[in-house]
Amino acid sequence: MATSKAGGSTSNGRDSIGRRLGVKLFAGQYVTGGEIIIRQRGTKYHPGKLVKRGKDDTLFAVGVGVIKFHYGQGGKKLVSVVPVNS
Repeated sequence: MATSKAGGSTSNGRDSIGRRLGVKLFAGQYVTGGEIIIRQRGTKYHPGKLVKRGKDDTLFAVGVGVIKFHYGQGGKKLVSVVPVNS
């Protein structure tokens, strides 16, 4: 006699690793060229001035300045880098 019921198999027990998406640098932070600002899937945020979009929709700075989040035409969420005079 078995001391416990047969275990059987389950279809659960697996999970994929997180993709580490989201905002990496926030408004008011100082950036230099090439720094990643947002990792995203799709264009929840669109590039503004001195910001470019990579092929995986990542937004990154191409100039030196301070990050600014704002709304553009049609209610689009934009991310820009505002140059600072120093």
